[in-house]
Amino acid sequence: MKRILKLMFFAILFLLPLSANARVENGYADVLLETLNDNEIVLNSGEDSVLTNQVKGKKFFDLFDNDDDDDNSIMDNTELDFEIFKMFDKDKDNVIDEDTLIGKIYHSKITRTDVPSYLYKDDLSFKFENGPVQKLQVYGAYRGSISGLFKSDYSTEYDNLTTQIGVYGQFKNPEYRFKLSVNPIPKKGLNYIDGFISDIYMMNTSIPHHQIVAGYSRVQTGVEGGTSSYILPFVARSQIARNFGGARSLAVKVIGNYQYMDYNLTLGSSGRYITSGMPGAEFNGWVNFKPFGHKDKKLGKLTIGGGFNGGHNQIDYGVGSVYVGYKYKKLWTNFEAAIADGYNGYNGISENKACGFAATVGWKFNPHWQLIGRIDQFDPNRDVSNDLRREYSIGVNWFIKGQALKLVLNYVFCQNQNIPDSHKLILATQVLL
Repeated sequence: MKRILKLMFFAILFLLPLSANARVENGYADVLLETLNDNEIVLNSGEDSVLTNQVKGKKFFDLFDNDDDDDNSIMDNTELDFEIFKMFDKDKDNVIDEDTLIGKIYHSKITRTDVPSYLYKDDLSFKFENGPVQKLQVYGAYRGSISGLFKSDYSTEYDNLTTQIGVYGQFKNPEYRFKLSVNPIPKKGLNYIDGFISDIYMMNTSIPHHQIVAGYSRVQTGVEGGTSSYILPFVARSQIARNFGGARSLAVKVIGNYQYMDYNLTLGSSGRYITSGMPGAEFNGWVNFKPFGHKDKKLGKLTIGGGFNGGHNQIDYGVGSVYVGYKYKKLWTNFEAAIADGYNGYNGISENKACGFAATVGWKFNPHWQLIGRIDQFDPNRDVSNDLRREYSIGVNWFIKGQALKLVLNYVFCQNQNIPDSHKLILATQVLL
């Protein structure tokens, strides 16, 4: 009965303006849009708002209040929508609770993008009173992408670039620290152990301005080739970075950091996996000069660097690299070039004499949005003509919460001298917990 009375009430409301149509004639629509009536949402011709509500929506929804009228009937879509959207009127001051997992992400103030940040750093950090370990920070990471060539054989499969679980730790002696990270999802072409272990090393910071690292970690072959995957400007590394660099090895590193100079000196195994043993020795050295210091607000930050990676693993190999990078306010740009007489990178060993370069420029409109572009060239064998590979990339980075939560959109035009050209569109996500 209550439902019938409501329907009759609205039928009367509907018929009344029809009966008045003869009086207002063609001016009815103007009167309706310009007159604020009770229980009615109307258009406001003022400049402050396009849409306004004369009264609170709660009074309007009260006409459909069926909280005490459950007759087990099935509502149609109109009735159902009115019922569901009443939840917005029950608590006008309701906000996302900061104590919930989603709330902690929503309220976090992460904006820095030059280092990895973690959404649940505080919740996944632990201190211990007893035992050799004083502090632990556990983290989880995911990087995935969907990409398609502009051809009939494109794929819509979302590729798993990285799924990782790790822990940073500090011993009771704060000068000793460690990292352990694993990739639980097996990688194609590798045995499970080699694909499983990502980083495992110890660090000592007892010498001022220095870190001594011993264990399995990334080799600093070039700047981008030795950079963490979590702060890459594009989804994929440049061609010289992914061919010459991007690898890990068992080694001892001495890393120095001063105001006007950085350096990284490494001696270890030329093997690229935790089970590789010692197929040969490898030396890696890199030096950066910073003429303006760490950062100068007036002049920006200029970095000029160079290095060499060489060793023996089935073949003798050597890679020389140079780098120039500059950052000033919203502008970020760099240039990196490398030449190799054999190399031992992430994609494997090659005895080819190769070379290439990559030039990148980016503009950060605000802490959350960045536009970037890159010209990338690679010659896989300098002894062979007409085999240059060029990639022209443009991308947009949306840093929702710094590097901890971001979306990346890249377009890549691949221009090759000995194979057909191609286009690629890549959409990627990154989540660091």
